[in-house]
This record gives sequence, structure tokens and C-alpha cells, in this order.
Amino acid sequence: MLALEQDAAIDQLHACGGKARCATCRVEFIDGEPEAMTVAEKNVLAAKGLTGVRLSCQILCDHDMAVRAISRLAGSGRADAGGPPAAHIEPVPGTE
Repeated sequence: MLALEQDAAIDQLHACGGKARCATCRVEFIDGEPEAMTVAEKNVLAAKGLTGVRLSCQILCDHDMAVRAISRLAGSGRADAGGPPAAHIEPVPGTE
């Protein structure tokens, strides 16, 4: 999420502040999808019945990736994209 917001200047939604609770930060991978998935991401995607998407707040950017941002501030009707996310993945991967 931080790479989308800070490096690519994309107005990616993150209503829960990047804590894997809302799924507004979902993206679709075009290339380079990582195999690893946090427990929190698996749980949120399953609970919401989402497939074919990932939560950008739960993805560690450790290699080149190409994604399509699905949920963006523009046109959403929201006042802002969401609270500032932490510099690290929350909750700590594997702790939920």
C-alpha cells in the first residue's frame, strides 16, 4: 500500500489504516504476485468471499510487481483515502 501511495502516487483506499480489516486496499496482480500471504489477509479475503485479489496493506514489496488498484479515492465519495498506515505490515504476519 505504501508503494502505491508514496512511490506511484495512486490514491489507493485504505479505510482501516492498513490493518487488514476492511479490504478497501485490494489490488489485482498483473505480474509478480508473491506466493506468501499473511494469516490476516487470508482471513479477510475468505470472510468477504473475495478471490482473484490481494490486500495491498499485507504485501511486502521485495521484488518487482505490477498491480491494478481496484479501490481508489477518486469517485468513492469518501473524504480521504484512510488513516496513515504503519511502515510495517499490521497485524504482524502470522500472529492472528
